Amino acid sequence: MYLAMILQLFTLHIIFHQVASASNLCTCEFTNAEKPFPHDKLNTVEQGALKCNQDVNPQKALEFDSLLLGLEKRLPQLVDEVSELERENDGDLYGAIALQVIHNDMTEIQQLLNKLNSTHLRFQQQNSIVSETLQKINEEMQQLEEFDTMQTVKRQQTNIRLTRDLDQCKNGHHLIPPVTPAHGACPRGQLINVTGPRVYTAGEYPGSYKYGAWGRDPKPDVGKENWYWLVILTSSNIYGHYVRRYSTLSALIVGISTPGNVQISASNPTTNTIQGPNVVLYGEALYYNCYKEAAVCRFNLNSKTVQSTALPQGTRVNSKGNFCHLEACYPYTDLDLATDETGVWVVYTTSQDHGNLVLARVEEDGERPVLGQTWHTSVYKNAVTNSFVACGVLYATRYISPDAEEIFYSFDTATSVERFDLGIRITKMAGHIYSLNYSPVDEMLHAYGEAFMTSYKVVFW
Repeated sequence: MYLAMILQLFTLHIIFHQVASASNLCTCEFTNAEKPFPHDKLNTVEQGALKCNQDVNPQKALEFDSLLLGLEKRLPQLVDEVSELERENDGDLYGAIALQVIHNDMTEIQQLLNKLNSTHLRFQQQNSIVSETLQKINEEMQQLEEFDTMQTVKRQQTNIRLTRDLDQCKNGHHLIPPVTPAHGACPRGQLINVTGPRVYTAGEYPGSYKYGAWGRDPKPDVGKENWYWLVILTSSNIYGHYVRRYSTLSALIVGISTPGNVQISASNPTTNTIQGPNVVLYGEALYYNCYKEAAVCRFNLNSKTVQSTALPQGTRVNSKGNFCHLEACYPYTDLDLATDETGVWVVYTTSQDHGNLVLARVEEDGERPVLGQTWHTSVYKNAVTNSFVACGVLYATRYISPDAEEIFYSFDTATSVERFDLGIRITKMAGHIYSLNYSPVDEMLHAYGEAFMTSYKVVFW
């Protein structure tokens, strides 16, 4: 009897527990009144925007500008040549030679025009395609904004406009440069800015030679005032053995070297080989780091002779005293040759200076170059990516990003005043600048990096 009652009570307990457990379960049905977000359309818009960025970039615009600049400089020279022929024509040998020169120049200009026309046509086609793509992207983005029920995008756009207006307001106070004493006694004044690029070209060796240097001779021979020079490192990105000359900027851009190469040595590398990219041309002579030596070599392009001057004992060479930034060093940049209004300079470092930059004049003593007055700085060379000299002032740059370099340091040889706060940005067209030369002829900085030649206008005040 008792056993049966116990079994009934136990059965009732189990049933009650199951009912109670079932009553504790809660189910909700969620219904979204909004339309599903079109992720596929967003991906299409992102891909279209990415393609537009690839098709339209500063490099392509600068290619066209460089061609125009080359043509702008070339046409007045042709007019002058024709005028000179009209004045000096003797109806004989001079006239025949002058006509041949003019014919060659016209051929060069025609090639430049052909390249300009083809580039312009390509740009027109790209612009048409990009305009259609942007119109479509704009329409699709307006449709996607319907899903922004919390108006996040609208608030973000308002914040961007406010930030831009604030930046413009701040920058407006710096349009007039601060009144500070000009360094030394430079007639050009103080370097306050670098604008451009003005020229951006791969020349006749697009993508072939990563390291090199180019520019103009501040003290050219008569008749070579408009010439440009190019040195490329053709062996292991370390060594070179010739100088290539171009009669005009347009010839450099389209890759026509009428003078051709001036060879230092027949093979490479060997005695007198150029070592490293930091070379300059001055007075029809190339100055560079002598092959495997702590010395400056001077190669005379007219006499084809090489003279050298030794640097102090302890000078770091053979890629032991390079320009660097946090991620990498530029090999065989131990010596940096530079030119300015007064002549040739060499920048290097020594063990005695604990790796800091040293600046010295390279002067002439009869037929040989000699090391002249020397200045010791307090800026560490491995924290510098490049240097140049303008009007007796040494400037040093540092790496900011793949798109920007900064002139952050200066040393005035007239006053020995150092500054670390210049903050002058250089817009880069390639990830790295391996050589940087100042040309007082046109007040330009000529940069070479990643097989591209770029030039910038220097602004003095």
